[in-house]
Order: sequence, then structure tokens, then C-alpha cells
Amino acid sequence: MARRKTEIFSMSFLDCITCAFGSVVLVYTLINAHGGLRHATESQALHAEVSRLEQQVLDGYQQLVVLRNSLIQADEEQARTEGLGTRVLSETERMKQQLTDADKEALSRREAIERLKADLKSLEEDARRLEGASKDAGASGTRVHGFVGTGDRQYLTGLRIGGERILLLVDVSASMLDETVVNVIRMRNMSDTRKRMSEKWRRTLSTVDWLAAQMPLDGQFQIYAFNTRAWALHPDSDGKWLKTSDSNALIEALSNLRKIVPAEGTNIENAFIALNQMNPRPDNVIMVTDGLPTQGTSAPLIRKTIDGDGRLKLFERAFARYPRSIPLNIILMPMEGDPMAPSAFWVAARSTGGSFMSPSKDWP
Repeated sequence: MARRKTEIFSMSFLDCITCAFGSVVLVYTLINAHGGLRHATESQALHAEVSRLEQQVLDGYQQLVVLRNSLIQADEEQARTEGLGTRVLSETERMKQQLTDADKEALSRREAIERLKADLKSLEEDARRLEGASKDAGASGTRVHGFVGTGDRQYLTGLRIGGERILLLVDVSASMLDETVVNVIRMRNMSDTRKRMSEKWRRTLSTVDWLAAQMPLDGQFQIYAFNTRAWALHPDSDGKWLKTSDSNALIEALSNLRKIVPAEGTNIENAFIALNQMNPRPDNVIMVTDGLPTQGTSAPLIRKTIDGDGRLKLFERAFARYPRSIPLNIILMPMEGDPMAPSAFWVAARSTGGSFMSPSKDWP
């Protein structure tokens, strides 16, 4: 019987090898399965963390929007508060200015009342003088209107107020409110009562009162006011002459002059046109003004300002309408910014046989 061969790799060895390999595969599978489970768990945790962070980001954006809106509202509220503060300060200043203006207006009214009292007293004295005058023509006065002033007055020679027909031309433009351009602009924004109480305008009224007091009783008179137009101060008397002996007519004309508020520009040409329309013409003209004209027969269409040369040309055109046979007497009130006015008016007065004067502040 043949001997059985011995094999190294018997069935038992293969089984052991297979079992060992299977064990390794099983261990690897178990390890891999455990790793996948842990990875899945970690992935879920990371996803949860990402979701939580995204939610925090979204919440942060929402809070940022809320804060931004709050900041905008705060800025708007601050702007409104600052605006309100500015308005309050402005309103306070305006109220202070109104209070100051009210005090000034009250003072002006008191001054106006005192002046009216003085005018009333003067009129009463005139009335008593006229009523007590003698019926004898030789004993009667030669003046229909009295003038009461303060202090001594120098009646300048050369200013002839006589004549059969005397025409007074009174400038009532806005420049008659003051001697400086700045103050004229400031006065234009004040009340009418304050305008009538301006020092320059009161001097103008006193000058006209003095002129009226010098007119002879046996003549005729007319008083015209002019700015951009010219009109008679006595109602319904344009182009007509009034008797100087008619004290009521003279007093009414002067009273209407006191009611005027100086305004608008100066147009001397219209005043001379009104002079030429009177029939018969005057034999003596006295003009009270403060400077050369600023307008012609019509208002400017484009330019609202005029220089010295332009004003001189306007006066030359206006003076071309003036009859040279009638003396033109000019009383020039002070006004800055018009250096050509004195020489132009002096030449006009001399060429017509009249007189020119620029009175001091205490005249008449």
C-alpha cells in the first residue's frame, strides 16, 4: 500500500486562513460602519451649526436694518429739532424786532400827536389872527398862512416868492425819507406813520409851510406834488389857480401834503408837463426836491437802476420842456450819491432868472 502524501496546505489550514481573512474583513467592515456612522453624526452636527450660524447672520442683518432705520429716524429727529431750534430763535428775534418797532412806532405816534398839537395851535393862532384883523385894508396882514418855528431864521435873499401866480412843486418820492440810500431802503419797510415822521420829510413840510407863509395875499397859487406822476394837492384843482387869500384852500392843500407817504421814483418831466398845462402859466415856480430824476415820462422796461449820467440826461430832457421865461427857484434837500444835482439845478435856475439854495438842517 502506497504511503499517503503529506500536503502542507491542508483543508484545516485553509479554513483557518479563510476564517482569519473573514475576521479581518468583518473587523474592517465594523470599523468602516462605525466610521460612517460617526461621520454622519458629525455631518449632521456641522449642518446644524451652519444652520444656526446662518440664522444668527439673518438675525444680525435684521437687527442691522432696525438699527439703520433707527439711526435715520434719529438723524431726522435731530434735523427737525435743529430746525425747530432755529425757528424758535428766529421767531424770538422777530418778536424782539416787532417789540422794538412797536416801541419806536409808539414814540413816533407820540411825536406825531405833539406835532399835530403844535400844528393845531398854529392854526388856531392863524384863525384868531385872521378873525381879529382890522377891516381896514391898510391894517391887514400880507400873509394868509402863518409859520411858527423855533429859534432865529435867516431868510436868504435871492429867493423871490412874490408873483401873481406862484406854483410850488414838492418832491414826494421815496428818497425824501432820508439823506442816505441805506436809510431810505430801511425806511421803506417801516410803517406809514414812521415814514411821515422821518426827519428829512418833516423838514420838507416845514419848508413848504414857510414858503406858503411868504406868498402875498393879492395873488394866486397852486401846490403840486410829484414822484412818478404829478398832481394838485387841492382836490379837483389840476390845471386851476387858487386864490392866496382863500385860507381854507391853502390849509387844505398843506393838510393833504402832510397825509402823503413819500414813495416811488422821481419824475421831474411830468411835473413840467403839468406846469405847461396850466392856463395861464405861472410867473414864478419854486421846486423843493433832493436830486435829479430817476425816471422819464415812462418807467424803464428792463433796467431798474440808473447812474449819474443817466439821471443828468433825464433832467436835461425834462428841462427842455420848461419855459425859459418863468423863473425856476430850486430848494435842494440833502441826498447822498447825486453829486451832479447841485450844479445842474444851479445852471437851470440861473438860466431862467431864478435862484438856487441848499438849506442847512436848521432851516427854516
